[in-house]
Amino acid sequence: MRNKERACEECGIYSEKYALPVTTSQEELLELINTLNNKSSISGILVQLPVPEHIDEETIINAIDPKKDVDAFHPVNVGKIMVGNYDFVPCTPAGVMELIKESGIEVKGKECVVVGRSNIVGKPQAMLLLHQNGTVTVCHSKTKNLAEKTRQADILVAAVGIPNFIKGDMIKDGAVVIDVGINRMENGKLCGDVEFDSAEKVAGAITPVPGGVGPMTIAMLMKNTVKAAIVNKTHKEE
Repeated sequence: MRNKERACEECGIYSEKYALPVTTSQEELLELINTLNNKSSISGILVQLPVPEHIDEETIINAIDPKKDVDAFHPVNVGKIMVGNYDFVPCTPAGVMELIKESGIEVKGKECVVVGRSNIVGKPQAMLLLHQNGTVTVCHSKTKNLAEKTRQADILVAAVGIPNFIKGDMIKDGAVVIDVGINRMENGKLCGDVEFDSAEKVAGAITPVPGGVGPMTIAMLMKNTVKAAIVNKTHKEE
């Protein structure tokens, strides 16, 4: 959250933070969201997840105005991503696509493997790669012969949430490896879902952790916020 606030300041985006106590009721949170939905000075709303156990995450996400949903978690925005006619994309998958684009990597016709099927990263990531004409395979905890699947990938996106899960021998020579994971080890150091040292020897390109996808996620949040300002202004004029 500190990084998001700092990014807003650097971009000249006005922001408000509501650091609510853990005892906040679902009704109180919904009331705040409703207030922000109707506040003209606010173009984008995000609720930092996860929420406390007594609050239903789905209800909270559904309460956010889709035109202000800069995390792109609302079912309306998820549906738009499925059909390829979207205003907002979840920030982490959007950051991955931006990294691929800026690196001059062609997705069209490539074998793309996404390890992880979360609503936040895995599923939208697969759709974005598909929209770029990649041939996409989604793997998960129940996938049999996982290494066999990952070794086929020209572009491998690791978003499984397990430290150092993807080893070098699971990667195709010259593959593009994008590590979405961020895990804190017992020694306090951060690592990704990819075992970097062994993967680096095989990969043609690889993102580090920290410093790879993480900063892109926040950059894409800023981009979504600017888009939301435009979308909401257009909607208001209509």
